[in-house]
Amino acid sequence: MEAMLGTATTKRHRRTDGPSGGAPGGPPLDGRASAPVRGRGPRTLGRVNAIDRTPADLLRSALAADPGRPLVTFYDDATGERVELSVATFANWVAKTANLLQGDLGAEPGDRLALLLPAHWQSAVWLLACASVGVVVEIGGDPADADLVVSGPDTLEEARACSGERVALALRPLGGRFPQPPAGFADYAVEVPGQGDRFAPFAPVDADGPGLVVGGEELSYAALVERAREDAAKRGLGAGARVLSGLGFDGWEGLSAGLYGPLAAGGSVVLCRNLDRLAPEALAQRVESERVTHTV
Repeated sequence: MEAMLGTATTKRHRRTDGPSGGAPGGPPLDGRASAPVRGRGPRTLGRVNAIDRTPADLLRSALAADPGRPLVTFYDDATGERVELSVATFANWVAKTANLLQGDLGAEPGDRLALLLPAHWQSAVWLLACASVGVVVEIGGDPADADLVVSGPDTLEEARACSGERVALALRPLGGRFPQPPAGFADYAVEVPGQGDRFAPFAPVDADGPGLVVGGEELSYAALVERAREDAAKRGLGAGARVLSGLGFDGWEGLSAGLYGPLAAGGSVVLCRNLDRLAPEALAQRVESERVTHTV
């Protein structure tokens, strides 16, 4: 684990402008092998708490039910990357990211965060971290109007329009950092490892307050969870369901299929980026080896 981050002198965190290198020392990633482990089927899960009203509530229920089961398995078919995160590991990344967001970045409930990221396991982490703090995520939002921006490597110029905190993700295999940190941005892979493994919000998150803006529609956390439950029921998802999704995170359908729906149902997701590069026979093999029950 890397050294703890320095204490910011203002409410907002200092951006990293200088060079840095080396591998991140963040939470461990499960299943780092390039091929999935065979013979492991979905476990029987405890019933997801019906009174959960925020995505963070859903994650807490999943953690209480079976922390060791897979939650997010990520493939990038452009690079050959495969990463698997159990519920416990995913929740640890969420806690660290929420601590970064609330502590070093000074985010507060109701703040607006423009999320400029593709479908990726780290995008899923940020979505749940924002829900833990009460920060409103604007999918593909205008950085100029946002309090904070979180950007991948392909949208850095667009993200510079944000006058608040800017965080950049290299989206390299195993959560690697930028070889050269982009000027004016904090490198997520550098900043997150030293954060605390447990998170407690400074203020309670209002389930009826705004939580997500996608496709021009603003959803409260409670409405988001209810819609995710409805989508899961329509797809026939139940506890132990394993969904393979190649959809992007730029619309509700992709967010629901690739994160919120399986989480609400007590299932898991096989999230595939650049799935169009995978041959049909290889896709069929993945469905079999990953014990996929539903495809989107």
